[in-house]
Amino acid sequence: MSTLLKINASLFAAHGQSSQLTERFVSAWQAAHPDTTVVERDLAAQPVPHLDGERFMSFLSKPEERSAAQQAVVDLSDALIAEVQAADVIVLGVPMYNLGVPSVLKAYFDHIARAGVTFRYTATGPEGLLKGKKVYVFATRGGVYAGTEMDNQTPYLKIFLGFLGITDVEFVYAEGLNMGDESKAAALAAAHAQIEQLAK
Repeated sequence: MSTLLKINASLFAAHGQSSQLTERFVSAWQAAHPDTTVVERDLAAQPVPHLDGERFMSFLSKPEERSAAQQAVVDLSDALIAEVQAADVIVLGVPMYNLGVPSVLKAYFDHIARAGVTFRYTATGPEGLLKGKKVYVFATRGGVYAGTEMDNQTPYLKIFLGFLGITDVEFVYAEGLNMGDESKAAALAAAHAQIEQLAK
């Protein structure tokens, strides 16, 4: 039995194009791997607060010295991290907003990147502690950016996930979604075909 963690970052929740692609992939994956347990986290329905100084200090405080509010911050982070630690496969639905990742996804990342928990510093540099996981990223864009210098998402996600020890990352792009009906239909059809191959 394996565990799949699906994380959607679309502001439109289940109605977003990236969310629809992750749902299609997970359905196909479950059909091919019926023993999979699926855990879902929708960052629109359950947004993670953005990191500020007070929340960051909660992570640095000693357990015995934390206030109730600080402990609640750490408890949320621990719960998010536990989901990632338990997952064998992680599916990310990532629309492009203003040339970057959604801010809700960045907030989520800020709560799962914890020194001594998901990464550690060594004499030779940082070491990720979330090794041995497979990530599928479903990236949806209104324009066409993959492979160009305007695609800030792909390198950022690769670097961040690699920092946590996750290096097996596969991207599925659906681009040109705002460039006319024909472009949108072709992009989604190509993504659907790729999903069928990846979910086997």
